[in-house]
Formats: sequence, C-alpha cells, structure tokens
Amino acid sequence: MIYRLFADIVFVLHFGFVLFAVFGAFLVFYRRAFVLPHLASVAWCVAVEFLQLPCPLTTLENRLLELGGASGYQSGFIEHYVSLILYAHITPPLQMFLGALLVIFNLIIYAFLLRQRRRFN
Repeated sequence: MIYRLFADIVFVLHFGFVLFAVFGAFLVFYRRAFVLPHLASVAWCVAVEFLQLPCPLTTLENRLLELGGASGYQSGFIEHYVSLILYAHITPPLQMFLGALLVIFNLIIYAFLLRQRRRFN
C-alpha cells in the first residue's frame, strides 16, 4: 500500500515537472530565478524526447507500482498518461514533433521576455 502511495507522489511530481517544462517560462515574468531551472528542465525533456532516453521518474514510478502489487506501464510517462487523453498511439516522429513544439513554444516566450526587458532598459 505504501508503495502505491509513493508511486502516486512520484506521478504528481512527474506531472508537475512536465508542466514546469512546458509553461515554466511564464514564471520568468515574475522571478528571473526560474530561468536556469526552467531551461534545464526543457533541455532534459528535449533530450528524453529526441534521444528516446528512459526517464528516471517513469522507471521509479513503475517500480513503485510493481512493488505495490500493480502493474507498471510499458511506455513512457507522456505516452502512457497524455496519449490516453490526446492520442490513440504516439509514434516516434510525433514524439519528436512534440519535443520541437516544446522548444519553439518556449523560444517564443523567451523572445517576448527579452523584448520586454530591452524595452524597459
């Protein structure tokens, strides 16, 4: 039972990390201290998407689920949880497209931030 609780905690942290990678640039509007952690999280997500690396949080969550008596999932975090909502199956090209979209989305936000900063200086 405790393992499933820990798996749920890892899920919440994992989901929060993904949200931070996608939308964390907006936090830079409020605190510049978010720049480096956000860029690091985006870099990690892009590496996982493009290089198809195993995510340690997915591995940990699966292991905790198995120790708790549940079956883990075979795919990655995004594919397992998000594709249930958005897609029937996520293909490697689509996975790379999502990684590129993450980069482009954040580049647009950071470009806007830099423009605003230059405007006020």
